[in-house]
Amino acid sequence: MPDPAERRPRNRSIALILLGGLFALIGIVLAIGGAWLAVLGGSIYYLLVGLGLVASGVLLIRRRTLGAWLYLGIFALTILWAFWEVGLQGWALVPRIIGPAVLAILVVLALPLLALERWRWGRAIGGAAAILVALIAGAILISIANRPSVGPLPGPIAAAASDTARMQAGADWPAYGGTESARRYSPLAQITPANVARLERAWVFNTGELPEERYGAETTPLKVGDSLYLCTGMNVMIALDPVTGRQRWRYDPQVPEEWIPYTAACRGVSYYAIPGADPNSLCAARIIEGTLDGRLIAVDARTGRPCPDFGANGQVDIKAGMGPIFPAMVSITSPPTIVRGVVVTGHQVLDGQRRDAPSGVIQGFDAVTGAKRWAWDMVHPDWTGDPPAGQMYARGTPNMWTIASGDEQLGLVYLPMGNSAVDYWSSSRRPEENRYATSLVALDVTTGRPSWHFQAVHNDVWDYDFGGQATLVDFPVGQGRVPALVLPSKQGDIYILDRRTGRPLFPVQERPVPQGGVEPDQRSPTQPFSAYHTLAFPNLTERDMWGMSPIDQMVCRIQFRRAAYEGPYTPPVSDRRSVQYPGYNGGTDWGGVAVDPVLGVIVANYNDMPNYVRLVPRAEADRMGWAPRSEARGGDMGGGAEGAGDPQWGSPYAVDVNAGWRLPFTGLLCKEPPYGGIRAIELSTGRTLWDRPLGTARRNGPWGIPSMLPFNIGTPNNGGAVVTAGGVVFVAAATDDLIRAIDIRTGETLWQDALPAGGQAGAMTYEANGRQYVVIMAGGHHFMETPGGDALIAYALPQ
Repeated sequence: MPDPAERRPRNRSIALILLGGLFALIGIVLAIGGAWLAVLGGSIYYLLVGLGLVASGVLLIRRRTLGAWLYLGIFALTILWAFWEVGLQGWALVPRIIGPAVLAILVVLALPLLALERWRWGRAIGGAAAILVALIAGAILISIANRPSVGPLPGPIAAAASDTARMQAGADWPAYGGTESARRYSPLAQITPANVARLERAWVFNTGELPEERYGAETTPLKVGDSLYLCTGMNVMIALDPVTGRQRWRYDPQVPEEWIPYTAACRGVSYYAIPGADPNSLCAARIIEGTLDGRLIAVDARTGRPCPDFGANGQVDIKAGMGPIFPAMVSITSPPTIVRGVVVTGHQVLDGQRRDAPSGVIQGFDAVTGAKRWAWDMVHPDWTGDPPAGQMYARGTPNMWTIASGDEQLGLVYLPMGNSAVDYWSSSRRPEENRYATSLVALDVTTGRPSWHFQAVHNDVWDYDFGGQATLVDFPVGQGRVPALVLPSKQGDIYILDRRTGRPLFPVQERPVPQGGVEPDQRSPTQPFSAYHTLAFPNLTERDMWGMSPIDQMVCRIQFRRAAYEGPYTPPVSDRRSVQYPGYNGGTDWGGVAVDPVLGVIVANYNDMPNYVRLVPRAEADRMGWAPRSEARGGDMGGGAEGAGDPQWGSPYAVDVNAGWRLPFTGLLCKEPPYGGIRAIELSTGRTLWDRPLGTARRNGPWGIPSMLPFNIGTPNNGGAVVTAGGVVFVAAATDDLIRAIDIRTGETLWQDALPAGGQAGAMTYEANGRQYVVIMAGGHHFMETPGGDALIAYALPQ
């Protein structure tokens, strides 16, 4: 047998060869990529470090102590470089320091193999431990340094104005946003910062609808009287006992699965009580929902039986007059808004498929009979109802896929409008489309005619359609108040408008924006920017690129340098990628904002992610088989991100959107965290009161593997918050599957609970039998990559 004394040098040689080979391999990758980055005008750090690592690796293979000291010198310089680039920004330091620190620990542990007589194992282990302790101490100091400041909250607004909606929030939650004013505010105050930590699950109801793909229930229940009302992703309507969560009735409209659009989602239902009707008569109070296959359904609120007086046995087909429609091209995913007895609905038109997609016509129906009161087709403003014989509503026009808000007193309904069909190409749009796309349109609910409109993006080719409701407030001006609305946008700006006229109460400035792209003559030289407040962050730079290690951070830097990017509204191009920042789901998406009208505080959760976009020439898209979902050739959106291979049939370009700008190997995002947050804003001034990342890393990680780390990274989020008079904000929305209670005065998380599935829905609150409940739907979401489920969960203080 070989002598043990002979095996030791051989084992040491093998270990050093492996370590040196690892260093040399990493160095070669960094040197090649670093050279490319340097040629593109980027940082030369990766090239220099790559060459240094190659030299260190070769020396280690040759059992030269200099190889270890060379790397430790590189590591020291890396730390200095990292702090020079990003300062004390904790998450920005992760790819710059953590990976190199791991290699430094390996080098320190290898020192005894290089010079055993001078460097003992105890000293090596102590050195490695010292590096580890230094990293932990640095993380703590950085965490303290990065703690956001909290500004003083305004005092209560004297005699805060009441809601103008037909029903009020309080013991009840009678509409998706609390009321048609969409404040997402409850005057309930039983739950406070002092006792919220005692919240417990009062009941859990399982809908029985477990998703397989394209799932995302997104439901916010209503509570009216002695019942809670909700819908599943496939439009099954359910009534529950609000105290026990037991099912009272269930109605299934039998929506075919082929009609599922991008997501099987139903954000909520609407409630309507007929004025003066005998409360015991059938359908005196009714629940109305829109379905994925384009129907309005009305059922009795007490029994769930279809209302025979509403349309044909309780249903109306909104697709009448739209012409040819393939399954899933027209769907209603948001609850209709009811103002002055008129049910106002828009609908989702499947994005990115074809320029001649069905019309985005807005329609109003009688809440009792289901008869069409009016239709607003922007291309045919003289049409007041169904199209003339042999004609159809104008195809491809902007639609309203999200939720409207309404003012019962003014008789106006406020429509957050989307974009024309084919989001990323504009040359074939009609003047009326350019006028109303990406606008808030105020319609007279009695006539269906526009009263005013406000446009946030001119000739939109960024998919910046309005996602969130406008929130109605009475805005303090001097000693008085102006009927106003808070309008959040995907690009981050928040506008304050007089809701009677659309006049901005704070300046909206037209600023120059980048030009060019594939349609240079179509790009507006300026775009509107709000002087009130924005959720958008400064322009991206190469230093903002991220990753799990220096290698993938370098890859992101190369991608950034190769892309077209000149700041907000960089036009999409076809010869390379362009960076769109913010991306198409934030700023504010369909979750909207919440407003405490007493404290005068806006609470907005938001996303902070770019998209990485390329227009794909038609011939290239044809070769890849990108066809509309409706085509026999098999076009299908599948379960991937919206825009990832949309054919845009009828235009010269398809589009490929890398939503969030993710790396292909690890799936991590190229921009450094946070990716989402929640912010409190003073209503009267637009001043930020506090701002926090929203979402931990516990359910996120490379390759889709949950890290289970509790660090507050700030994740993407979808779903809204609710604010209570008790001073507590409730929000789920983030991809960590937690629901949180946040102190509205400080932004501090006071309580949280892990949900059984993703909480991509709006929370709501109500009172029953003297007890305040908070309810959230844990249904998950395929786009957010959170686990699916079917649990509606109610929380309350112990009895």
